[in-house]
Amino acid sequence: MNAENPANFEELMHRAGLDIEATAELLDMSERSVRRYLGGEAKRLDRLKLEKLREAADAACGERPASSFSFVDLFAGIGGLRRPFEDIGGRCVFTSEWDRFSRETYAANFPEPADSEHRLEGDIRPFAADPSTIPEHDVLLAGFPCQPFSIAGVSKKNALGRPHGFLCDTQGTLFYDLAKIIAHHRPPAFLLENVKNLERHDGGKTFATIMHVLTKELGYNVSKRVISSAPWVPQKRERIFIVGFREKTAFNFDDLVVPEGDGPTLGSILDAEVDPKYTLTPRLWRYLQDYKAKHSKAGNGFGFSLFGPNDVARTLSARYYKDGSEILIAQEGDRPRRLTPRECARLMGFEKPGQTSFRIPVSDTQAYRQFGNAVVVPVVSAVARLMQPHLETALERAGQKMPPRQEILPLSEVATG
Repeated sequence: MNAENPANFEELMHRAGLDIEATAELLDMSERSVRRYLGGEAKRLDRLKLEKLREAADAACGERPASSFSFVDLFAGIGGLRRPFEDIGGRCVFTSEWDRFSRETYAANFPEPADSEHRLEGDIRPFAADPSTIPEHDVLLAGFPCQPFSIAGVSKKNALGRPHGFLCDTQGTLFYDLAKIIAHHRPPAFLLENVKNLERHDGGKTFATIMHVLTKELGYNVSKRVISSAPWVPQKRERIFIVGFREKTAFNFDDLVVPEGDGPTLGSILDAEVDPKYTLTPRLWRYLQDYKAKHSKAGNGFGFSLFGPNDVARTLSARYYKDGSEILIAQEGDRPRRLTPRECARLMGFEKPGQTSFRIPVSDTQAYRQFGNAVVVPVVSAVARLMQPHLETALERAGQKMPPRQEILPLSEVATG
């Protein structure tokens, strides 16, 4: 029988972007058989099936059409901004993420062909020092960190007759590096993402400076909106999105398509069977109960939060690996459990319920940090789709053409993994 060692079966599946169900359908196999290969139970695979899977992986990793627009993915994390812009025809030409574990997860989920010119780099600052080292691009994506700006505010400097500008107001911050890149490349559009509290940081001075730099100094037409993830995923997570176009457009965040009705609940992303290691130890559970009781007596709300399948979770944070206290899952027995990393992937929209398509090559601790710092992918998908027609117009003005639009599925059907 023509057969091959399927040691790279899982790698090919993920390169092809296929989950177990889709792989079974492609190869005309049962899902049980696919799981056996993934679990290492089966040792041989028909050569023709393996070749078919390899072809699907090569096609998924191949170069996009030359007519597609290009983008850079800065402060990229694990790629939550990238996939939605690939879905509307984009081609990522440069990625920067300082954390080596996040780069490991990013590379596992966005494999590049051997001849790709795409670069996955670390610290952005050396590239900001010489922005010409970053490839030309049509869209800049950045989930930039919010660092304190040690300024008194642009208005005060105006009153005192002192010079101002992002070189002065934001120097030493990562936004300063971002502004230098935008100033050098002048991309037709950008999308920035940050925490909701960015607007209130330092009494609003930080956000006022950012908006002043983007609109007055860099000359972009800028819109902003705080968006909750609850209509898309069972999590109350609010983030601010800032969209800028170099030329004036009719872009309006009021046109964002948000799913109607009640959003999903945790039951949609929870696994029926979970490894006992995710159940809190008796000692940790007692500590959290005592901690909550202590603060409850003092009149404040510190402590753990317990959820069931019909609930919507609080915001998943990067500290989740410590004790899981912000999202504990009630279960049979005396003690609750943490979410698993796979459930966190679904909670953040990196894959659909029931899928295991997003690769998690790192430890649970690193995975919790990464998902806690990530964006909710279906929210970004909605913003990307809102930007798409205006981006088409902007590129046509610049003498470029977007690829033909693919059929737009309802957001509830978008495969974010």
